[in-house]
Amino acid sequence: MAAMSGGRPSIYPTLLYADAKAAIRQLTEAFGFTELSVYEGEDGSVLHAELAQGNGAVMVGSKGRGGLFDTAMKDAGTTGVYVVVDDVDGHHRRAVDHGVEVLMPPTDQDYGSRDYMARDLEGNVWSFGTYAPEIAG
Repeated sequence: MAAMSGGRPSIYPTLLYADAKAAIRQLTEAFGFTELSVYEGEDGSVLHAELAQGNGAVMVGSKGRGGLFDTAMKDAGTTGVYVVVDDVDGHHRRAVDHGVEVLMPPTDQDYGSRDYMARDLEGNVWSFGTYAPEIAG
C-alpha cells in the first residue's frame, strides 16, 4: 500500500460531467471548493481539473471526450461523495443561496455528526458533514 506523502490525500473521487465547466462553477461557488487547475482541450472540453476542499480534492472532467476512463464511465451510475466541513449550517446556507437542490437539510446524526445532502447539476449526490473517519497510519 502506498503511503501518503507531502500532506496529499491518497483518494480522489473522479467525476465526469456533460457540462464540466458548469459543474466546476457550482462546486466552487456553491460548495466552496478551490480550483487548483483546469486543463481544456482545443474544443473547450475539460480534459482534467482538480478542486480542493479542506485537505481533500476531487478530479473533474468532461463526458464524451473519449479515452478509456470516459468509456468505462459511459454507463456508470451517478457518484456520491462525502466532504468534511467545519460549519455545516453555513455551508448549507451558501449552497441554498446558489440554488442547489438540497436532499436533506442539516441534521444531527446518532453517531455525532451533523450533515446535509445535496445533488449537483448532473445528479451526483454530495454529503457535507462534521464526521471525519480516523484512518490508522
